[in-house]
Amino acid sequence: MSRPVLRTSLCDMLGIEYPIVLAGMGPVAGGISGPVATAPLVAAVSNAGGLGVLGGAGFSPERLREEINHVRSMTDRPFGVDLLLPSNFMGGAASGEMPRDPRELIPAATRAGVRKMAEDLGVEWHELPPPKEAPVPRRAGGGMSDDQMEVVIEEKIAVFASGLGNPAPWVARLKANGTKILSLVGNVKNARRVADAGADIVVAQGTEAGGHTGRIATLALVPQVIDAVYPTPVIAAGGIADGRGVAAALALGAIGVWCGTAFLVSDEANQPETQKQRVLAAGDEDTKITKLYSGKTMRNINNPLIEAWEASGLQPMPMGLQGILIQDLVYSLRKAGREDLLMNAAGQASGLLTKTRPAAEILHDMVAGAAEILGRKLPQTVTAVPES
Repeated sequence: MSRPVLRTSLCDMLGIEYPIVLAGMGPVAGGISGPVATAPLVAAVSNAGGLGVLGGAGFSPERLREEINHVRSMTDRPFGVDLLLPSNFMGGAASGEMPRDPRELIPAATRAGVRKMAEDLGVEWHELPPPKEAPVPRRAGGGMSDDQMEVVIEEKIAVFASGLGNPAPWVARLKANGTKILSLVGNVKNARRVADAGADIVVAQGTEAGGHTGRIATLALVPQVIDAVYPTPVIAAGGIADGRGVAAALALGAIGVWCGTAFLVSDEANQPETQKQRVLAAGDEDTKITKLYSGKTMRNINNPLIEAWEASGLQPMPMGLQGILIQDLVYSLRKAGREDLLMNAAGQASGLLTKTRPAAEILHDMVAGAAEILGRKLPQTVTAVPES
């Protein structure tokens, strides 16, 4: 049986067969197992004809280099690396001299409020033991992913994706390597900003998406971004988990799709089985956007801890500091075996997913579904009359 044909300009730009890109998912399960998009999933998607993207945000620079080489040992096809480049990282504290204990930057009342949430949920409080080795000092004025970005440049990665923030400071060096730059945005303003900075492709991600996300729905966002950044091409993201979503995105004018949630339940996804089953069990209203886990708006499978945080009135800390704020909470949840309260990032498309299966099967079903829809005649319930 011949393979379906689904080809757009994205395929020519990136050297891939199908215009489907794996979201470069970092840790989405409370950091239990590290990034979701590790070498096995990345290689599986690339080998199936899409573009696998490594979730680099959960790796140290050394581990990132190892994982890149692991991907290269599993596929000879193009793949990418996703890193987070947030502005205001650590509330700007990272650009100056950091205190020895960053918890000093967090109000005592906020720390106490987080502890009370745990106790109210029946979770015994434990403080995370100090590290056995002193942390590696950050470079002065460094951003969240500066050291990992040096690895991306040294390794001459084919595609770089900025999952958060503006890649502007790195554009010249990336393009000197021939690297294609994808940049995720959630509104028109940021779409213009990254396009002006030199992104080769803008990824317009609707609020339906899992993980860090914005406020505008995919159907409304994608055409507005296409108009705003033309002639820079646009990939659609958010709520796309089957062939119908792919066809819809292409009909909007996108040249491809960026998909995360659909691959969360793939066999190759580096995610605990408990978290996969929670995604499969979720319905259309079972996710919630919260700043609890990272300090930025993030869509997760809802749980009682998220509800308690939202009801508490506590103010989230900037990205980086929020992770420090909840580190003892996460440690306590793990010791209590309460994985149901840990971060479980996933999108509203969770309700479309019914089983775990290989990533290649997921991708090929999406391709076949989209090709069938785009190739069929109009249904009998629709009448189209060309303008005379």
